[in-house]
Amino acid sequence: MASAIDKTAVLQGKYIRLEPLQPSHAAAFVAATQAEPLIYQWTHVPRNDAEAAAYIDTAVAWRDAGTAVPFATVRLEDGAVIGSTRFFNLEYWPWPAGQPRHGHKLPDVCEIGYTWLARSAIRTAANTEAKFLMLTHAFETWGALRVCFHTDLRNLRSQAAIARIGGIREGVLRVHRLAADGMARDSARYSIIAKEWPGVKARLSRLLM
Repeated sequence: MASAIDKTAVLQGKYIRLEPLQPSHAAAFVAATQAEPLIYQWTHVPRNDAEAAAYIDTAVAWRDAGTAVPFATVRLEDGAVIGSTRFFNLEYWPWPAGQPRHGHKLPDVCEIGYTWLARSAIRTAANTEAKFLMLTHAFETWGALRVCFHTDLRNLRSQAAIARIGGIREGVLRVHRLAADGMARDSARYSIIAKEWPGVKARLSRLLM
């Protein structure tokens, strides 16, 4: 079954725009990550031209394969590229005939991750609005049933940020993924499900006021 995802979708809010990731974003990514290393202690970010090209090539290949939808994060105030984020681990469930979702050509569940911001965008509305835009797209355009998030168990700031927007902690996945520091990390897992979205949407709307 062919996916009906619009890979060219642009998600725009009041503070930021999420636009499809392209090779032309590489130089801006390198410029955006030139900050003190501890900011990205738990996050893979491209720090030079070669890393940026490889990072974007991988994301675009996933998009072409239908397993991810990657974005560059652009600040509307000055047009600066301030980071990146993506949908990935898109799942399409084989709903049997007779089920209301039989033949559904959009993701049933997905993950939001690979999220990072330039130093100048941390503790601004950028991350909150990015999550608002992406969750709205997942639940209201795709009709997703669940959106999940994973973060390094050592990354307390990220866990607090996910909980702040309404993510429900499900537990810890042990030795789950390769961490930014080259270790096999444990991941804290959070999710938001469709019936929770109206409340989460209201919470995010208040945070963005």
